[in-house]
Amino acid sequence: MPPETFYGMQEPLPVVTICLIAATVIVSIAGFRNRAVEDRLIFCPENIMRDKQGYRLVTSAFLHQNWPHLIFNMYSLYAFGRWIELRVGVGALLAIYFASVIGGSLLSLFIHRHHVYKAYGASGGVCGIIFAYIFLFPGSGIYILFVPAPIPAWAYAIAYLLYSFYGLKSARDNIGHDAHLGGAIIGLLTTTAMYPGIVGASPKLYAAVMLISLGIFVYLLRNPLFLPLNSFAPDRPATRPPPRRPEKKPLDINAILDKISKSGMQSLTKAEHEALMKASRGKRPKDEGGEESSSG
Repeated sequence: MPPETFYGMQEPLPVVTICLIAATVIVSIAGFRNRAVEDRLIFCPENIMRDKQGYRLVTSAFLHQNWPHLIFNMYSLYAFGRWIELRVGVGALLAIYFASVIGGSLLSLFIHRHHVYKAYGASGGVCGIIFAYIFLFPGSGIYILFVPAPIPAWAYAIAYLLYSFYGLKSARDNIGHDAHLGGAIIGLLTTTAMYPGIVGASPKLYAAVMLISLGIFVYLLRNPLFLPLNSFAPDRPATRPPPRRPEKKPLDINAILDKISKSGMQSLTKAEHEALMKASRGKRPKDEGGEESSSG
């Protein structure tokens, strides 16, 4: 179940959570309608590193691929973020959300720093909020759309990490799937720094989540493009193919004969002498096409 209500009182309005959702919806719609807006705000390692456009680490969270992607993320942000805002505080909500957004983006930047790659979505921030909720309210269940019963927090946390890893390996879209992992880890670490008691409240779940997250993180570092583990060899200097030897042009028999008439046989080089001997046996040297032809 969600955290207990406010003792029978009407639930306050989660103003900051709603403002975050409104800003994300507005920017996402602008990106749907105008490709230039998307290109200017989307996560792109080349622009971030080469052009020093660090703002993309944050602005990409306000863009989404399509309406289903936007609706799912915003529903999740409202479902979990409002409880953190109302029961823990606005400062905690903003710190966890934006630390998770930036953490997820930094993980993506590190993984894809040498790749042509673009991504968007608030998934990193939402993941951080979800994992903060799970450990701030360890007895709570997680409600998901179209699922009538709550899912235990521990099962949801582990299943979410495994599903994100599956999405990383199978996706062919521009959703920042690897930001899920970075957001979850940074969100949980931020929450731990603010409220260290969450470790003692759920030590086994905390250890399981961290071990799974670190395992996936190591795999990502070794396999940024998700090739088999043994497919990545240590970096080696690029080797150039050996230079091709220039092909020898066939000697002109007529020129050799002219040379003999002028200077005698003793003036011929070894190659000219061999060419003359081959010609005298009814053969000519190989021509430029590599084919031999008989003299006539």
